[in-house]
Amino acid sequence: MSTPLLQVDGLSVSLGRPRTTILDGVDLTVERGEIVGLIGETGSGKTTLARAVLGLVPVEAGHVRLDGEDVTRLRPRARRELRRTGKVQYVFQDPLRSLDPDRTCHESVAEGLHIRGDDPATISDRVRATSALVGLDPALLDRHPSELSGGQRQRVAIARAMVLEPELLICDEPVSALDATIRIRILQLLVDLRASLGVGILLITHDLATLGGLADRVAVLYRGRVVETGTTAHILRAPEHPYTRLLVASIPTIDGRQASAAERRRLRDEVAALTPV
Repeated sequence: MSTPLLQVDGLSVSLGRPRTTILDGVDLTVERGEIVGLIGETGSGKTTLARAVLGLVPVEAGHVRLDGEDVTRLRPRARRELRRTGKVQYVFQDPLRSLDPDRTCHESVAEGLHIRGDDPATISDRVRATSALVGLDPALLDRHPSELSGGQRQRVAIARAMVLEPELLICDEPVSALDATIRIRILQLLVDLRASLGVGILLITHDLATLGGLADRVAVLYRGRVVETGTTAHILRAPEHPYTRLLVASIPTIDGRQASAAERRRLRDEVAALTPV
């Protein structure tokens, strides 16, 4: 059996004063070339999990392995070296906030290459090639983020991540700030990147409907715990945990209908009765 690209085992994170448990024994894997959806409501710990994978929050217990290497408690220098490789890259929810407003888009996309120490003579060509790869007109690279549309900005953010040729791309609510038409195009771009480059993708979202036809597998995060995992088709067809059933019941069908209000109310009551973490 091959080693997963990302393997999270028993991960627990507590933050704040007094300490509050954010993640409690989380297990998660992402294989090479796989899209895994991480679904959960606001406050469930999705972003904390992503930050723990990146080494941006302290881990209380458990392990994070990349290509089989335990990176959970790397020393600062080793952690910086890992980041310089660009092996794992992060795409934020709001590109207008994540992109430096004082830099041109070309400068933002090129930043990681400069930090990694790439040959300056090749950086511009690499930036333009990656921009074309993500469907961004290279003519827009000389503009600042404020001069671009939301969809164009998100393509810049994705180009900034992909220019380093990562093996794992973590996308944190990458389409929630976009309108419906642009949202579909950005999600299709992620599918195309997986197909053409074999990049593994962890797609964080609060919208289960987003993952249909996109993710290979889904992990459902509720109150800091992964309560259900499975193929996307199985999760949508036969959810087992009450919270997952509530998520599925809330998805409108193709004709705009949902589960009955009474059924959704019953599921909400069932979820509310679950023992807190």
